[in-house]
Formats: sequence, structure tokens, C-alpha cells
Amino acid sequence: MRTTQQLSITLPNEMAAIVKSKVEAGEYATESEVIRDGIRALLARDRAVDNWLHDQVGPAYDALKADSSRAVSLDQVKARLRAEHKVATEA
Repeated sequence: MRTTQQLSITLPNEMAAIVKSKVEAGEYATESEVIRDGIRALLARDRAVDNWLHDQVGPAYDALKADSSRAVSLDQVKARLRAEHKVATEA
């Protein structure tokens, strides 16, 4: 039984050039390896987002529903972002 399946894909010229340059530079042996590694990275990102939603966003939402006094106003958010931006751009 085969464990692989051949696909035909179409990439924009810039992406195709990146795939080819990775192989030419010796980072990968084949174009297929580049694509497989990209898909693995995509799956890892998806898992990270799912974990973040489950571990942080869900509990924060539940806590806010249980106690709405924990809410932060839009003005408070803007002020905090302005302060963080100021610190980041002064460094």
C-alpha cells in the first residue's frame, strides 16, 4: 500500500522561485521536501492557535462571563497600547 500521493500544484512565480532556491542552496533535496516542510509548519501553527484558544482565550472568556467587572474599556485598551508602543519605540 502506498504511503504517498502525487499531486500537481500551481504556485505563483515568486513562491516557485523560493522553492527552487531552497533546493539549489542545498537546504532540501527536492521540491517535495520544501512543500512538506511548509505543510508541517502550517500544521504546527494551527495547533498553536488551537492550544491558545483552548488554554487562554476560552478560560478568559469564561472568567469574563462569570464576572463582568473584570472587563476593560476600549479607552483603557487604547491607553495601554499607546503606553506600550511608546516604550517600544523609545528603546
